[in-house]
Amino acid sequence: MGCSSCGTKDGKPGGCKSNGGCSSGGCNRLNVHDWLANLPFTDPAVSCRIVEVTFSNGSRKEYFKNTTLHHFNKGELVSVEGVGGFDVGMVNLSGELVRMQLKKKRIAEDSAELKKILRRATEVDIQKWEENKAREKEALARSRAIARQLKLSMKICEVEFQADGRKATFFYTAEDRVDFRELIKIYAGDFKVKVEMKQIGARQEAAKVGGIGSCGRELCCSSWLNDFKSVTTAMARYQNLSINQTKLSGQCGRLKCCLNYELDSYLDALQHFPDHVEVLHTTKGNANLIKKDIFKNIMWYTLPDSNKHYPLTIDTVKKIKAMNEKGQRPDELETAEIVSSSSKAKEAEPQFVELVGQISLRSLDRNAQKRKGQRSGPGPNRDRGQSNNANQGPRERPKMQEKSTGAQSPKPQGQSAGRPQRERPQGQARPQAPREKAAAPDPAVPRAKPSIQINKEK
Repeated sequence: MGCSSCGTKDGKPGGCKSNGGCSSGGCNRLNVHDWLANLPFTDPAVSCRIVEVTFSNGSRKEYFKNTTLHHFNKGELVSVEGVGGFDVGMVNLSGELVRMQLKKKRIAEDSAELKKILRRATEVDIQKWEENKAREKEALARSRAIARQLKLSMKICEVEFQADGRKATFFYTAEDRVDFRELIKIYAGDFKVKVEMKQIGARQEAAKVGGIGSCGRELCCSSWLNDFKSVTTAMARYQNLSINQTKLSGQCGRLKCCLNYELDSYLDALQHFPDHVEVLHTTKGNANLIKKDIFKNIMWYTLPDSNKHYPLTIDTVKKIKAMNEKGQRPDELETAEIVSSSSKAKEAEPQFVELVGQISLRSLDRNAQKRKGQRSGPGPNRDRGQSNNANQGPRERPKMQEKSTGAQSPKPQGQSAGRPQRERPQGQARPQAPREKAAAPDPAVPRAKPSIQINKEK
């Protein structure tokens, strides 16, 4: 994912040449727009001195104290305190918006657990950071093979090395508790680092892997969502969705997080529907509720020994419920009239007038007929005596005059040389050519050579 001013290639912007440190943060996962950056905060003593730093292309975020006198902008690489050394991360947020994030996450600004920013990342720091990042793919394949040899029911999702290479964090998913004490000893011996195992859920794993959802867009968990709420099938029932596990599940195999997005709107709309109306008592039997149409405010019921569905409005259901509370039962259900979209009268489309000028197809047809009449009119090679009336037969081609040869073979009547003659209606004469062509010379008679006279002057 890149900003609009540059194209990304291999995870790095190709336009700004910042090697992944784009100031807009567009190349960073879980990017946050600082909408308080341009507001004038004149008192520097009151401004927040906590900076939000992201690691591994935005998959992990932490907060650090800015004890230096420098002001760090978004997209800058900084060296921060690590386990026994330093780590390199990218500045994601700074200023007053960080204070709001700390309040949301319930983290105190003067907390002793917050580590410090050491300095801006130097060339040596960035070089070590890139060297250790290149080890992650090989370490991931090796760690998965070791876990498979030990027959542990766990999956290693990601391996993250510290910038100085002294520590490695292994993210894994597991259904049950896993005893990985022996695994840690093997990892520490093979990779020569301090090992930290961190268990994550299926949603966090999908956020790290990334992908495209069924909506055609990037996964919410890998683009902006970092607060995962529990999702149940009751949320799908409130929205009248079919309980189909394949359609309701996301890439992580759990229920989609987007089922929570419109739940509040559906709950507000359901407040107008009466409660405890699943069964209505009538003289024909008990009418059972099968579904609610939230958008049309209609409730559908069925009667016993009948396959017909009865749509009832909310007022009708409330009226029947009041009658049942008094011990009365209606004879019939007053069904509501359902108007389909196809039966509605189509609205008249507005007619737009072109002020520059209007042109119709009829005018084009008239012009075409005029050009056609000019082509079929009298010409230099056509008979001037014939008219263009419709009652007259079709126009015929003029007969071409035959070439005069030495020995002419007899021709059948009504047929020209070289191709058959078309049949004409009786009573119609063949048009004659207005002028005759010169006869072709006879090839049998030798041609006389022209004499050339040369006058030689003495």
